[in-house]
Amino acid sequence: MKKHNFNAGPSILPDEVIRKAAEAIVDFNGSGLSLLSISHRTKDFDEVMAEADSLFRELLNIPDNYKIFYIGGGASTMFYEVAANFLGKKAGYVNTGVWSKKAIKEAKRYGEVEVLAASDDRNFTYIPKGFAIPEDLDYLHITTNNTIYGTEYHEDLSSPVPLIADMSSDILSRPVDVTKYAMIYGGAQKNLAPAGVVFAIIREDMLDKIVRDLPTMVSFRTHVENNSMFNTPPVFPIYVLKETLKWLKSIGGVPEIYRRNVEKAQLLYDEIDRNPLFRGTVEKADRSLMNICFVMAEGYEELAPEFLEFAKERGMVGIKGHRLVGGFRASCYNALPKESVEALVACMREFEKLHVK
Repeated sequence: MKKHNFNAGPSILPDEVIRKAAEAIVDFNGSGLSLLSISHRTKDFDEVMAEADSLFRELLNIPDNYKIFYIGGGASTMFYEVAANFLGKKAGYVNTGVWSKKAIKEAKRYGEVEVLAASDDRNFTYIPKGFAIPEDLDYLHITTNNTIYGTEYHEDLSSPVPLIADMSSDILSRPVDVTKYAMIYGGAQKNLAPAGVVFAIIREDMLDKIVRDLPTMVSFRTHVENNSMFNTPPVFPIYVLKETLKWLKSIGGVPEIYRRNVEKAQLLYDEIDRNPLFRGTVEKADRSLMNICFVMAEGYEELAPEFLEFAKERGMVGIKGHRLVGGFRASCYNALPKESVEALVACMREFEKLHVK
């Protein structure tokens, strides 16, 4: 039976990328050595890093005055590193869910944090808009896609202070104006690679705004000045990231993947809105393209365990909602084919026929 991978992360990657990674594990570039045991100082891996950088720049139209670096860890590591580097007196944060709350907690270790807007009053079911941004902030931090609650920014914010964004779960899924941001970062395990590497895109002038003397590995300047090679980088995830970027370019880049993502999301949201057994959980204007959250409709709540088992029997993997929200979550990252969404919709319709007369 074909499996349809809706896992929220680590998540689905393109089949051809997985095949190339498997081949490289056995023999990297005809070297007779596994990718897992090559030196990161070899010419072959230098080329991997250079190609990843070039593809990232091309796909996101990253200007020359921005640097890209890769370090081990996840976005959770960056929550404190961003603040350690840039929070001198006061920073602004927007609280849109679990991950932004974690970022706020870490930032408070380094200075004053002003939560400029929050959506916790309605259980994070919307994206706050129209809030004031004080001009005395060191930076403003946002989380662009909220994997647990299923909300997403659909437009780039304009900010009078440096804007820093955690784009772990929607990087390269939609067009982004990089020039609106002082820094974009994220864990790679949603749309780019296996867990273990963080990407960061940082405007060069931000390196002059580092506010304190930091341990070498915590300073962003270290990784920019050493081209991500101050210590041994996570070789395998970076290789997979490079192959994923190649795949994305081959299908038409960000404009094409955005078209596909809108099409997939619309297909599933339309079914959620139509099917009397289900209902969406967030405001329609802020619905995520990446993480589609829904629950059983009123009067049908007791059917949730049965539907999960029903869907599992038909090849649906990873659709159980996060424990904080319940219900269901279909993560529709870049590599998820439309056919998987169509299969889930068919499953929902089949279940409807069994329970709605």
